[in-house]
Formats: sequence, structure tokens, C-alpha cells
Amino acid sequence: MHFDPVAFSLGPLSVHWYGITYLAAFAAFWLIQSWRAKALPWAGWATEQVSDFMFYGMLGVIAGGRLGYVLFYSMDSLAGDPLYLLRIWEGGMSFHGGMLGVVVASFVFARRNRKGFWETADFIVPVVPLGLAFGRLGNFIGGELWGRLSDLPWAMIFPASLPPGAVEGGLETAWRAGLLDAYARHPSQLYQAGLEGLLLFIILMVFASKRRPPGAVSGLFLVGYGLFRATAEFFREPDAHIGYLAGDWLTMGMVLSLPMTAVGLAFMVMAFRRPGTPGG
Repeated sequence: MHFDPVAFSLGPLSVHWYGITYLAAFAAFWLIQSWRAKALPWAGWATEQVSDFMFYGMLGVIAGGRLGYVLFYSMDSLAGDPLYLLRIWEGGMSFHGGMLGVVVASFVFARRNRKGFWETADFIVPVVPLGLAFGRLGNFIGGELWGRLSDLPWAMIFPASLPPGAVEGGLETAWRAGLLDAYARHPSQLYQAGLEGLLLFIILMVFASKRRPPGAVSGLFLVGYGLFRATAEFFREPDAHIGYLAGDWLTMGMVLSLPMTAVGLAFMVMAFRRPGTPGG
């Protein structure tokens, strides 16, 4: 599986697929949330506020996602090149860092717009998984964050994952000759796009279509993402410079995701035990 990372060029300007997926995610967020603001009057959102939040959210996603990736996964690259932190177009964004960035953005937005934090977070999170789906598609097109070795019929060859000397006489020639079959891998980016992306998006949109206690929707998001991400990690190759943290199964992604499930469950229990709240 190999795509040209550059979608198109306009003179000296090259537009990468990775950037296009981010733009698509932000556009989908604005369209869906603008519709929800009108369709769910009890949520207390105006379409103008959706546009305002976009500014805060974009800063939180980009700054938090990149900073989180560097801190959690690639501190050695930063030590060797401080400007590495700014080269977002090369790929390398952490969901967990992006989530923390959005949390900070939500606090700031809520305070400046006289909204409660849960009022803001519960309205925002149902569409977040759709953005994750676009991001994972960007990873797939970029041929990064590939899965573990597999002999399943839909396993794919990711050129960047091939060891030195694996390809002789050209990639396509080696592939047609069956010389690369031993290097086929799970397209785990697509698994993640489907699980923590599209499926979680559907679950949250249905759940959030009715009034819920403050914190319940956000709690369900944390539970769903933690479980789906941990499941996908069994098929995803861990980062080469980190490897497995224990045995041949525990990865950094699991360590960062599983606590989210526990926190999400705690949020949901507290939300539904709170007396006198809608849906409680």
C-alpha cells in the first residue's frame, strides 16, 4: 500500500493528504455541530458559538496533539532537533495530547462564554470520534502507524515498514513475485478509523440525542475510546523506539487509554447518581 503523501501542488506549495484530512475533520465538526445547535435547543448552543469554539478547538487539537506526541513518543527526536516540534506536516500527532488540548480549550471557551464545563464538553465530544476517523485515514494514506505482521487476506504491505534489502528490482516487481508476503501487516489504521472513529461517533450521537446528566456523554466517550483503542492496540505495531512495555502485548497506547475507561465510568456513575438531573 503506497500513496503519494502530496495530494497536489500549486507552484512551490505542496498540499499533503495529512493536512487535507485535518481540514475535512474540522469542516465535518462545524457542519454537524451547527446542525445539532439548531436541532437540540435544550443544549443551549447557537451556531455562532460553534464557530467560536472552532478557533479554540483547532488550537487545542494541533498544539496539544503535537506536544503530546513529542512528550509521549518522541522525546529523543526533540532532543536532537528542537524544531522537530513544529514540523507537523511530517506526521506525528497524539490523540491523548490532542484531547488534553481540547480539554484546556473547553475550559477557556466555557469561562469566556459563561457556560459550564460539562455543558461545553458534552456538546463537543459526540463529533470528536469523526475527527479521529479522518486522522486515522491520514495515517493510512501516509503509510504510518501500521499494524502487526499478519497473513490475513486483507493484510497489506507498507513500504516504510520493510527492512533494508527487502526490495530488489522495484517494489511492484517484488510484490508481484510474492517476495513481500512475509511482511504483510494489519491495516490497523483502518481498524481504528472504524472502531474509535465511526462506531464511537454513531454511539455517542445516538446517546447524546436526548438530555443526559452533565458529564454522562463525556464519560461515555472516555469509556468507548479507551476500550476501542486498547482493542486496536492488539493489532497495531508499537512504536519502534518504545516497543512493548511488558511481555509482547502491553503498549504505550494501552497504558494511556485504559485509565480513560476507568475515569469515564466514574464520570458516568457520578452523573447518573446525581439527583434531579435529566436522564438520571
